[in-house]
Amino acid sequence: MPDTRRPTPTRTLRTVRDLVEAGLVSQAAQPALEEVAHEYATAIPPAFAELIEYADDPIGLQVIPDPAELRITAEERSDPIGDDALSPVPGIVHRYADRALLKPLLVCPLYCRFCFRREHIGPDGGVLDEAALERALDWLRTHPTIGEVILSGGDPMMLSPRRMGHIIRALEAMPHVHTIRIHTRVPVADPERVTEDMVAALDTTCSLWVVVHANHARELTPAARASIRRMQARAIPVIAQSVLLRGVNDTPDALEALLRALVAARVKPYYLHQLDPAPGTSRFRVPIAEGQRLLAALRGRVTGLAWPTYVLDIPGGYGKVPIGPGYLDAAGGAITQVRDPQGRPHRVEEGERANLALPRRGR
Repeated sequence: MPDTRRPTPTRTLRTVRDLVEAGLVSQAAQPALEEVAHEYATAIPPAFAELIEYADDPIGLQVIPDPAELRITAEERSDPIGDDALSPVPGIVHRYADRALLKPLLVCPLYCRFCFRREHIGPDGGVLDEAALERALDWLRTHPTIGEVILSGGDPMMLSPRRMGHIIRALEAMPHVHTIRIHTRVPVADPERVTEDMVAALDTTCSLWVVVHANHARELTPAARASIRRMQARAIPVIAQSVLLRGVNDTPDALEALLRALVAARVKPYYLHQLDPAPGTSRFRVPIAEGQRLLAALRGRVTGLAWPTYVLDIPGGYGKVPIGPGYLDAAGGAITQVRDPQGRPHRVEEGERANLALPRRGR
C-alpha cells in the first residue's frame, strides 16, 4: 500500500523539486539529482507515483533518478541495440526482413531509469510532424516484404486517438501488412489514457496485438487491469514484456508474483529482456547466468502460460536471441540426456531403437 504519510500527487512529477515536495527524495539530494536532470528526463504520473512506498522500492527504483546514472561503464553505449544505424528514414527502424518499427513519437508517460532509448526520448523528443509521418508511412508502403509493423517510441499510446486511428488506417490499407503490434507502458503507468476512444481507434481488420511493459506485480493495479480489460473486451490480445532488473524482479518470489499477476489479468508473458547496456544503467544489471538460474528456479513452479522467453538483444543491432536455461545436457546418436525441473538427469531414447521399444497394440 502507498505510504499515507506522503501527499498523493495530483499531476505528473517532472522536476527534482516535484520529487522533493512529494516526499520521494530528500532536499539534501537535490543538487546531485539536478545534474542527472540535465541529462535525462523525469516523469512519474500520479497513478504510478502512488505505488511508491519508498524511493528505492521496486517501483521507485524504476523511475526516480539517481546520481549513479551519470557513471558510464565501458560496455554501455548510447544506442545499445543499433537503432540509429538501422533507420532508413526518421521514425523507422528496420532490423528484420519481415517487420519494422514505426516510432511516431519519442514521448512517454513515465521515463524509466533503465530505458535503452534514454539518449533519445524525453519531453523534447516530440512527435513526427505530418510530413515526417507520411515519409515513414511511404517507406512502409514501398517495402512489400514488411508484414508486421511495431508501433514503438516513446510510447505510441501517448498519441491522441485521432492520430492513432490515422496511423492504424494507413497501415491497414497496405496490402502486405497483416499484423500490427503496439508496445506501451500506458496501461500500467497512466491507465486513464486507455479511453474508449483510444480503444476504438485500434479497431482494424489486421491482426493487432498490444504488448504491455510491466516489471513488478504491484504495477497490475485495479485501474491497470481495467484499462487492459477495455482492450480485451474489443478482442485485442494483450501480451507482456518485462526487463530483468536488479532490485525490482531479480528474485524467484518477485518474478513469480509478476508472472502470476499478468496471467491473472489474462495477459500472456511474452519476453523477459536481459537489460540493454544503455548509459548509466549498470545498477540494474543482472548477469545472464543469474537470470538463467532465476528462471530455472521457476520451471515447474509456475504454469507454462506464465513462462516468458528470456531474450538478449545483441548489442549493435544484430537482433534478439533466446538465452533461457537449457535442459538438454548431451545428444549423441539415438540417446539424449535431459534434466527435469529439479535438475535430475534422464536418458531419452529417440529414433528406431525407441520405436521398437513401444508396446504393440491390437494383440
